[in-house]
Amino acid sequence: MLRIHQAIQAGGFPNAETLARDLEVSTKSVRRDLEFMRDRLGLPLSYDERRWGYHYTEDVGAFPALQISEGELFALLVAEKAIQQYRGTNFEEPLTSALRKMSAGLPDTVSVHWADWDRTISFRTSAEPILNLEIFDAVARAVADRRSLRIQYRKPGSAASETREIDPWHLANINGEWYLFAHDHLRKAVRTFVPARIQSVEPTGRTFTPPARFSVDRELRDSFGVHSAQGDFDVAIRFSPRTADYIREKRWHASQRLIEHEDGGVELQMRLSSLVEVQRWILGWGGDAVALRPPELVLNISAAARRLLRSQHPNTPKPRNRPPR
Repeated sequence: MLRIHQAIQAGGFPNAETLARDLEVSTKSVRRDLEFMRDRLGLPLSYDERRWGYHYTEDVGAFPALQISEGELFALLVAEKAIQQYRGTNFEEPLTSALRKMSAGLPDTVSVHWADWDRTISFRTSAEPILNLEIFDAVARAVADRRSLRIQYRKPGSAASETREIDPWHLANINGEWYLFAHDHLRKAVRTFVPARIQSVEPTGRTFTPPARFSVDRELRDSFGVHSAQGDFDVAIRFSPRTADYIREKRWHASQRLIEHEDGGVELQMRLSSLVEVQRWILGWGGDAVALRPPELVLNISAAARRLLRSQHPNTPKPRNRPPR
């Protein structure tokens, strides 16, 4: 609408067809914007039949200020603070620029002092991912342009990297961490990569079309994080009264069900497709979380606890192997 306003101000009597061509939108969109400018913004807009175009019947100064409610203004300020989690990525500059443009269009009666909000609201992450910004930018552009990549990727615990050819389908920030969902040509399946572990990126020169059926929401529907499609597990975890309130205060999974216990504890039940991340999560609660099922989760937690005990007390003898009962 600002560009339509500028075209009309220039005195060239533009019409819906010429504006649509210049703005690369449909004439229907232009007519809808013209109606909004006339009826909602109160601009003295009129169509000249002789010159086949629009003009202003009165002098118009600056384009009318952006109309924004108090709730929208608060949301805008929250978004400004949320940009901090994208610091250092190629999203930071365009997001900051967009917010500055929106704030510049606010009505003069609204006074916004961004610095004041440092004392009012903030976003913090306990562990900020370390990214190679050039690699991250190359990956993000490949996702947007649908271009295949050849990458050098090092798995956790591996001394050497591997060469992979991938079709990068989707970048996602999940709980503050970046993940790349891509079709791995070697595995011939969708794989999840961590951009921080990509050591080099090289375009292959090929393009791709993501399958219409792919959806990150569907991919992670039964996951406790980003691990998925490993099975179907009925998970139950018992939390002590001391930590039960923390569990009640959040929705940890779409399938979750809470069962209250008389001692004040709570049991969390979920249907998951992987046990990897929920196992780490349970261990993070120390002795205040006890895995009840499935059996493999109980065994894995017990084995991890024994390894932890031995690492803290190296002289602790290993348990003897006992015959099964």
